[in-house]
Amino acid sequence: MPLDGDYRLRSGMKTANGNVVRFFEVMKGDNVAMVINGDQGTISRIDVLDSDIPADTGVKIGTPFSDLYSKAFGNCQKADGDDNRAVECKAEGSQHISYQFSGEWSGPEGLMPSDDTLKNWKVSKIIWRR
Repeated sequence: MPLDGDYRLRSGMKTANGNVVRFFEVMKGDNVAMVINGDQGTISRIDVLDSDIPADTGVKIGTPFSDLYSKAFGNCQKADGDDNRAVECKAEGSQHISYQFSGEWSGPEGLMPSDDTLKNWKVSKIIWRR
């Protein structure tokens, strides 16, 4: 199914917390640009992975942590699941949007990187949750 521009849509199913859930992937060429999760006609989460799709604030994939935050405390936490090497931070002024940051860090698993380390990390995913 073609979307506006060079995007295509494909669907799939996966297990999450013991339940089978349907998801849609928006493809741009061979790359996943967006993942849309939902059930029974309701969207529960959208993950944006394409730098050509910015948030309404202009934040996009590749935006440095230091452009948005001076420190992680009060804003961020370790991401969970498959993204447990990343850090997720709430977008200022939004109860639905968060940014996931990734970068180089060789510290212990389960701990947050220091603010000094995070300042060089970049947005790797923009997440909208219902």
